[in-house]
Order: sequence, then C-alpha cells, then structure tokens
Amino acid sequence: MSTMDRHRAWEGPALFSFGFRPFFLGAGIWATVTMALWIAVLSGRLILPTRLHPVDWHAHEFLFGYLGAVMAGFLMTAVPNWTGRMPLVGRPLALLFALWLIGRAAVTGSVLLPPLAVPLADLAFPLALLAAMGREVVAGRNWRNLVVLGMLGLFTLGNAAFHLDAMRGGAPAQGVGLRLGMGAAILLVALIGGRIIPSFTRNWLAKRGSGRLPTPPDRRFDKAALLALLAALLLWIGAPEAPLAGVGLILAGGLHAVRLCRWAGDRCAAEPLVWVLHLAYAFVPVGALALGAAILFPASLSPAAAQHLWMAGGIGLMTLAVMTRATLGHTGQALTVGRGTTVLYLAVILAVLARLGAGLVPGSADLLLALSALGWIVGFGGFALLYGGLLWRPRRRR
Repeated sequence: MSTMDRHRAWEGPALFSFGFRPFFLGAGIWATVTMALWIAVLSGRLILPTRLHPVDWHAHEFLFGYLGAVMAGFLMTAVPNWTGRMPLVGRPLALLFALWLIGRAAVTGSVLLPPLAVPLADLAFPLALLAAMGREVVAGRNWRNLVVLGMLGLFTLGNAAFHLDAMRGGAPAQGVGLRLGMGAAILLVALIGGRIIPSFTRNWLAKRGSGRLPTPPDRRFDKAALLALLAALLLWIGAPEAPLAGVGLILAGGLHAVRLCRWAGDRCAAEPLVWVLHLAYAFVPVGALALGAAILFPASLSPAAAQHLWMAGGIGLMTLAVMTRATLGHTGQALTVGRGTTVLYLAVILAVLARLGAGLVPGSADLLLALSALGWIVGFGGFALLYGGLLWRPRRRR
C-alpha cells in the first residue's frame, strides 16, 4: 500500500493523520512545561533527575527538544508539497512521535539510565526523521530542497556534539554543539523565511488591491545575504569570541535587515498572521547585530542575552507564527486570526524583550526573567489551548 493509500485508509485518531498535528501540539505543550520546570528549578523548588546541569538541560530542551518537534511538523507538512508524495501517516507517524517523547524523557530523567543510553535515545528521533524525509526528497527527485535536509543533518550533528560534550564533563550550553544546532536553525529560518514571507505577504496584499508588493526572492541580493550569514555563522561556531566573527555577524545582520525591508512588511499591520512573520524574521538581523556587538564590545552586552534574540525571537516567535498559520490552513480554517492569537504573539515578543532587558539591566534581572518566563508560558501554553482542538480533531470540510 502506498503512503497516499495509507493516508486515505487511516481511520485512527486524527492526531496521526498528518505530521504537523502531533508535533505542533507536542511542541506547544513541551515549550510550556519546560519553562514551568525551569522556573521551579531556578527558585530552588525542584531538582530535575537529569545528569545535565540545569542551564544545559534548559538550553538542550528548547533547541533540540522543542525545535526538533517543530521541524518535524513543518517538514512533514512541506515535503508533500515539494515532492508530490505523502510522508508518514498513522502508525509510522505515531512511532516517530513516540521516539521524540522517549528522547524528552531520557534527557530529563537521565540519572535513571546508563550514560550511553541517553544520547542513543535522544538521537533516535532526529536520525529517523532525517531518514524518512531524505527518502521522500530523493524519491520525489526534489534536489532543490536537499539543502534543507543538510540543515537538518547539521542540527542533528549539533545535538550529538552537545551530548558528547556533556559526557566529557564540559559545559555544552556554551559548546560547539549548541552553536552548531542554533546556526543550522537560524539558517533554516533565513532560508525558509525568504520563501514564505514574501509569498504570503504578496498573496495578502494582492487581495487588498494595488500598491507596493514584496521584491521577488531568489535574486542576487538574497543569495548574497544568505552566503554572508552562512560565513558569519561558521566563524561564530568555530571561534565564538574572535573579532572576525563579530564583524561577520554585523555585516550579515545589516544585509538581512535590508532583505527584510524589501518585503513590504510595513503594509501588513492589519493582519497579525502576516506581520508576525516579518517581526519574527527581524530577530535574525537584530540577533546577528547584537551578538556581533557583544563579541566586539563585551562590556555592552553579554553573549547569552544576545543569543536569546535568536533563540526566543528568531526561532521561538517564527516557529509560533508558522505553527499557527499551518494549523489554520491545514485544518480548513480561514487564514486570519483574532485577539486570542494576537495575544500569543505579543506575549512571546514580551518574553524576548524582557529576557534582553535582564541582560542589559542586571539590577532588575530577577523581575525581568520572571516576566520573560510568564510571556513564554502564555504564548506557548495559549497555543496548546487555542489550537489543540484543531490539531486533535479531523479537518473541517468546507
């Protein structure tokens, strides 16, 4: 039976009828739970049964735990459009989701397992995802998107390096594995964002009549901006304190700020589902500029605060924007949102700004960190509540 036949014949829970459903729901819940656990750990009310230092656990479970689920949901939704084929559905999809859950349990409860079992359990999911998506891209001869699989491979390699650093007794939250995983994620945001943001913006503006439209992507400037970001990230991954890395990040940040300005985001204030994509992408250049400044002028800003502009802003807000839009579109809803979803976006933006403020104003750090955590929980907990029913129920027929 072909994968399309299995999709049509599937009579089990709607949750496993399409890849975005379990992984977006799981990502929203896990982002909320991990932040709540993180607050409890910081306050001294909880000791997690993990071998990782709490800071390392926090960094790993956002980047490789939460984001790993979002990447799976996105790829399993996008790959059919790219290849004309249907990826996993039903029991194979449920098995892949189970591997993700096993990874989260293994990392969080690692003191209960043999040391080597933890990375094996955690890496089983991204390796299985890479194999499944690679099969579909190759079978569909969709060579253009091999670069996306390459980023997923680097992301998985970063996860493996993170575990190796932890097993050696290092500080993986400041290690090359985290930087490699974050670099792959930011490149994906820049690559995919450069495809979907101008397209979605153009479609929305075209419905509203004449006026300035986004500059078409894939021109020389866009390619130059992506190559500059790639070079800057490679420098930063290999030598995070080198002045050349700081200069490269500032140059790449400037190019991507110009790139964003070419997409007519200033004309989209009336639709949160569109403006949030532009604002989320803005954290790519802003994060690069801030991180470059932190390298060149260490007294101005800590690298950790600058990195959160990428982690919580460029990655967190962009994934929330994509999850809300994809959920609406693939469950038969209108592509517009009301006050509830707008509140989710604003809450995550508040979380990003408060976390940055904690690095800039140390005297108010405790208050700002608490405000940041609250905004994060409202944003992603709200997503699980508002969109959980759509992800759980069958698609509405129009």
